Amino acid sequence: MTEGDDYDLDSGPDPAALAASAPEDPAADRPVNAVGIGPGNLDFLTPRGEQAIREADVVVGFETVVDFVAERTDADLLTCGYRDELDTLEAFAERVAAGERGTAVLMGDPNHSGYQFVGKVQRAVDRPVRVVPGISSLQVAASRARTPMEDTTFVTLHKSGDLSADLDRLRSDVGDRHLLVLPRPFDLMPEDVATELLDAGGDPDLPALVYERLTHDDEARTATTLGDLAQDSGGDSREDTRFSDLSVFVVRRE
Repeated sequence: MTEGDDYDLDSGPDPAALAASAPEDPAADRPVNAVGIGPGNLDFLTPRGEQAIREADVVVGFETVVDFVAERTDADLLTCGYRDELDTLEAFAERVAAGERGTAVLMGDPNHSGYQFVGKVQRAVDRPVRVVPGISSLQVAASRARTPMEDTTFVTLHKSGDLSADLDRLRSDVGDRHLLVLPRPFDLMPEDVATELLDAGGDPDLPALVYERLTHDDEARTATTLGDLAQDSGGDSREDTRFSDLSVFVVRRE
């Protein structure tokens, strides 16, 4: 199977569907762990997640994620980017098939934007994968913005594929519920989402908050409105937005 056949998420198959296709088997023997490492500050790495990383023989993940936990384990570290993701996961699967304990690492909590990678790991290893939840930047943002999750519509745009249904949920709920959004760098940043919400009838004066690099030493907060944000929408590069790729967008309800 070629990379194009495997990862054309506009036409399928979406690996997130595989990850969500069935509940975990609590009796599964020696599952591969998929660990959420938190938002980057390792004070937010859970003890259970750290244990799975420490006890692994081999750890796989995107280079920026693995770098955070490299000093917490003696495991062999397999790092990848989008271009070599398939080859790296294949090498990881070979190690697991040979009997080694494998752990995949993801930013935040795998249940928030991580299911595509969880599905890719699950497909590669062809064996049970157990998710070890982490602390997500979304949970931190909800705490900072005081937007209770039960009164909030959460949408992640930080994924490949068609986002029409996700944007429709935001358009439907703007003004009625708090909105918590993971933007997609760099074509659907907070400014672009604000324009979508205004086009759906959102009030330009609705309070909007953008949190960047949550829990890091250089954490930043921008308090503004939908109308102000939308003035800077458009573009699809880093230079076209005032915010970083580590952003969470919050819109408070009326």
